[in-house]
Amino acid sequence: MRLVFAGTPDFARLALDALLAAGHEVPLVLTQPDRPAGRGLKLQPSPVKQAALAAGIEVAQPRSLRLDGKYPDEARAAHALLTRIAPDVMVVAAYGLILPRWTLALPRLGCLNIHASLLPRWRGAAPIQRAIEAGDSETGVTIMQMDEGLDTGDMLLERVVPIGADTTAALLHDQLAQAGAEAIVQALEALAGPGLTPRKQPEEGVTYAAKLEKSEAALDLTLPAEVLARRIRAFNPVPGATVRLAGLADPVKVWRAQALPRAATQAPGSLLAATAEGVDLATGAGVLRLLELQKAGGKRQPVDVFVRGWQPAQEG
Repeated sequence: MRLVFAGTPDFARLALDALLAAGHEVPLVLTQPDRPAGRGLKLQPSPVKQAALAAGIEVAQPRSLRLDGKYPDEARAAHALLTRIAPDVMVVAAYGLILPRWTLALPRLGCLNIHASLLPRWRGAAPIQRAIEAGDSETGVTIMQMDEGLDTGDMLLERVVPIGADTTAALLHDQLAQAGAEAIVQALEALAGPGLTPRKQPEEGVTYAAKLEKSEAALDLTLPAEVLARRIRAFNPVPGATVRLAGLADPVKVWRAQALPRAATQAPGSLLAATAEGVDLATGAGVLRLLELQKAGGKRQPVDVFVRGWQPAQEG
């Protein structure tokens, strides 16, 4: 098929690579404008742009696709490009821009989105993290026919991915990116042949994955240990979970932790133990054991290394 691909981060790059490997013609890629990154804050192209340029594909980076929006000249230029290319379908994966009605209607077969959840659960911005935070046992990817709503389009194909007891957002991201890349190739093969039967999303079971906020990084130790352990996995690596420990001026980033199956009678936040096995903190219900930490400006350390440089008096 003749495709236009719209995407920005690594999650989308895997799908673009898979579509090219499957032999699809991709004359144009849409991606977000270059952003400052690194210590020097130099402009850096997105992973999708890098992959597109390496493959010799034309790249467009409009700041908006709304013809009546803040950047109408850029939107009109994108409209002209897409009209000239006349794609069979547009594949969208974590693009980062809202697609207005003209964009959805322009491709012959419409726009297909690779969404990182089993819809209608976890519509919205952060489905990977919210699934882990909520304690879901599984998630997946949905290939969806896009409409003007927020992840409300008809479902074409799904792939289920389990969430393990130690699954972090980083690991689940990579698993879902791979599943999404395989699923979109499968979906396009079906569309080119026997076709796919669109299914309306159920009205029951709708949940929304709110955007991650930096303020969520600070762990609230009045919550149960099980909830906190899930948040640490959900926020690994971004925005990261942090906790304040006695004797340290800055919050400590927590990379890995577990909820212990025992009660704590001390006040939430009390230090119960600081040994090579873990830093144990009382919570609103149960004990949270910190297993991998990082001081501000330092490196990630396993807890046995961390406690050698931090030995406060125990409260419990």
